[in-house]
Parts: sequence; C-alpha cells; structure tokens
Amino acid sequence: MPVQYRKQHSFGPFKINMTQNGMSSWSFKLGRWSWNSRTKEQRYDLPGPFTWRSGGRKRRAS
Repeated sequence: MPVQYRKQHSFGPFKINMTQNGMSSWSFKLGRWSWNSRTKEQRYDLPGPFTWRSGGRKRRAS
C-alpha cells in the first residue's frame, strides 16, 4: 500500500487542502455557511448532527 500525503492549511475562514500533487481544493467558511471549490457545494450547519446541502454533484444511489 503506497503512502499518500494529505494536509490542510487554515488561513482565517479559508482552508487549503494539499496532496502530494499540489493543491486539491480550497474552502471558505463564514459562520455556519461553507463552500467547497472542488464540489462547488454549499453547506449550512443546522443544530445537532444535521447539515443542509445545496449544489454540487448529484450522487448516484448505490
């Protein structure tokens, strides 16, 4: 099994995700709302263990 490098750097509300091949994605979080550059998905954290998700790719049922 090969070893993979993954690291997340935080700069205030921005997070940059790095892999051995360079930057894989970045995200922005403001309060309970967040956006991810790779999935183009918006999320809103709801009370408890719940999250509301909008946009991004549609997931196929398995």
